[in-house]
Amino acid sequence: MIEKTTIPAGHGKAFILNKSQTISVINTYGTQVVDCWAFNKANTNEYMSMEASRVWSQRLNPILGDTFVTNNRNKILTIVEDTSPGIHDTFMAACDEKRYKLLGVKKYHRNCCDNLVEALKEYEINCNKPILASFNIFMNIEVQEDKKTLKTLPTVTSPGDKITLRAEMDCYVVFSSCPQDIVKIQGEFDNKPKSVEIEINQDAQTFSEIKTTNTWIPKA
Repeated sequence: MIEKTTIPAGHGKAFILNKSQTISVINTYGTQVVDCWAFNKANTNEYMSMEASRVWSQRLNPILGDTFVTNNRNKILTIVEDTSPGIHDTFMAACDEKRYKLLGVKKYHRNCCDNLVEALKEYEINCNKPILASFNIFMNIEVQEDKKTLKTLPTVTSPGDKITLRAEMDCYVVFSSCPQDIVKIQGEFDNKPKSVEIEINQDAQTFSEIKTTNTWIPKA
């Protein structure tokens, strides 16, 4: 059985996963960046950590088969399927209201950190200090040749590309369909936030083998 949900452009949603359940993020229009957080259901002070996960995987950014760990070094999510080109980010902080003010926005702008707070309230979880270090699904941040500089680029995904994560513990998983419309991360053309689809698969055996279907060859 598959449970399907649409996250509107610029908004967020939290989900409960039991251990071994999988959840997929489908880039419906092929241009949307999605911020992701995860929390131990039994203790929300334990959460998915990008810093600890980079130490665990020994990679700048995760690839198919990699597992994310928490701030307590426990496994929480594993990438078990990726039909996208596999370009994701763990470096860029989630956008917040201050970020948009620094970009020159005068009025309130929806942002991923507020989306996280709003989403968790559905489960009566009070997240006073949103975690800036999110797993930025489909976000294209390129490490330059000097190995010191990062370059922000539009996504390289296609409509329908998806990534699937398996829960390694009972957890809350939160996604934000990133509202960013100033910095050009949302695809190559209109840079407008779009909705994404979420699928929760109840069958823990679906991804007994980790596979990928697409290969991305960067432009010269």
